[in-house]
Formats: sequence, structure tokens, C-alpha cells
Amino acid sequence: MAIIINLDVVLAQRKMKSNELAKLIGITEQNLSILKTGKARAIRLSTLDAICRHLQCMPGDILEFREDQ
Repeated sequence: MAIIINLDVVLAQRKMKSNELAKLIGITEQNLSILKTGKARAIRLSTLDAICRHLQCMPGDILEFREDQ
């Protein structure tokens, strides 16, 4: 897939653990893990909004497009 999820990088930069973010945004740790590993097929805009609010970042910090090689 050409969309890369950099959530783990942003979490590390903010020194925040996945379980803490999951609680803050109201999703399960398992669903956040699926998103972090890039296995998710979709993300709700409300979830992306909550992630960006709590990590104080832009969607482009989390989502990256790379051409398939």
C-alpha cells in the first residue's frame, strides 16, 4: 500500500505510550495497534482528529504517501 502510518514515530517523539493515547481518544489498544502497524483499511476522520488533537500534530505527520515500487 502506498499510505504509510507514522503513528509510532509521532508517539515516540511525544514520549507517549500507545495505551495512554488509546484511552485519551476512546478506542481500544488493539484497534490502535492495527492502525499503528498499517493493517487498518480505513480510519475515521473523528479518530484522526482526536489523534492529532492529543498529539498536537497534523494529519501529514501521521500519514505519508509513497509511490509503490
